[in-house]
Amino acid sequence: MMKVNVLAFGIAKEIFNGSSAEIDLNEEATVSDLRTALEEKYPRLKQLASFMLAVNNEYAEGNDILQQRDEIAIIPPVSGG
Repeated sequence: MMKVNVLAFGIAKEIFNGSSAEIDLNEEATVSDLRTALEEKYPRLKQLASFMLAVNNEYAEGNDILQQRDEIAIIPPVSGG
């Protein structure tokens, strides 16, 4: 098992009730695994139209493998004009 820290921005801060969340994942977990774990721990995330995950300052694909030391951020949908 590994623990990853996920930074929250926008509405995600409200959902996490803070600026970050610690999530337990299996070794060799993917971005998709993290998304599933986040939605299980914070069901309100499912209500967002979409949210992106960034790993080490780059948007992450679902099959990207995560490392415990990665900097991970959840980026909620942005509205406005």
